[in-house]
Amino acid sequence: VQLQASGGGLVQAGDSLRLSCAASGRTNSVGAVGWFRQVPGKEREFVAAISWSGGSTYYVDSVKGRFAISRDNAKNTVYLQMNNLGPEDAAVYYCAAYQSRVYSSTYLPAYWGQGTQVTVSS
Repeated sequence: VQLQASGGGLVQAGDSLRLSCAASGRTNSVGAVGWFRQVPGKEREFVAAISWSGGSTYYVDSVKGRFAISRDNAKNTVYLQMNNLGPEDAAVYYCAAYQSRVYSSTYLPAYWGQGTQVTVSS
């Protein structure tokens, strides 16, 4: 399975971005999908996750009400809509896929994408 993250860029505070994570290869191995972010010198942080069916979503508290994760299994793509971005959201965003169809914070992703940079100017 290969994951391709895209959609990052340079925006101003208060703007929106939509990240995409496209899966290819053995896509039937892709279950739940999560987004993580990392800034230099800090550990990678969980941002959001979605179950395979799309019926369950999970968010870190700092993005609740601003970010929305969704997926289109027909397109093998997961999206992260990010609204009202602030400087604290600037990071490299990674998508990751789990073999389990349900998400749990105790599970480890099986596949990782390469990351897409989000820069927010104040």
